[in-house]
Amino acid sequence: MSDQQDSEQSGRFVVRATAESHFAWLRTRLAVERTKMAYLRTSVSLIGFGFGIVQFFVSFHKMPGESTARFPDAAWYMGLALIFCGVMAAVFSIREYRWTLRYMWGPDFAPIAGLTKEGRNTPLYATSIVLVFIGIFAFFAVLLNLI
Repeated sequence: MSDQQDSEQSGRFVVRATAESHFAWLRTRLAVERTKMAYLRTSVSLIGFGFGIVQFFVSFHKMPGESTARFPDAAWYMGLALIFCGVMAAVFSIREYRWTLRYMWGPDFAPIAGLTKEGRNTPLYATSIVLVFIGIFAFFAVLLNLI
């Protein structure tokens, strides 16, 4: 059979188990990890910046001689929006990361993926979940004026 007939019968393409394809798979797997970490850095930045904006303007309004702002709650809304965006970025990154790993450990790549059927997990799931909880706590702390 030709390569075209093989790919039509088994799926979208033919996967050959060679050292080159295995290392290409590993490079792709590590690129997925780096992308997930970039999502987490962005989430932490958004959550921290949102919380920082609220804290700055809360203490700024307590300073003596400070004049009233035209929109005194604008910083509060901006902080909540940034925290919410950070939490949503973390949640969506978990979803994308999970989908990509399932695809990479799927039957199309089984010959080159590795020895175990389920794959290996890194601490990124746990880190992401902790970050989501921290973001939710920060959101409600700002929302309920617990700060």
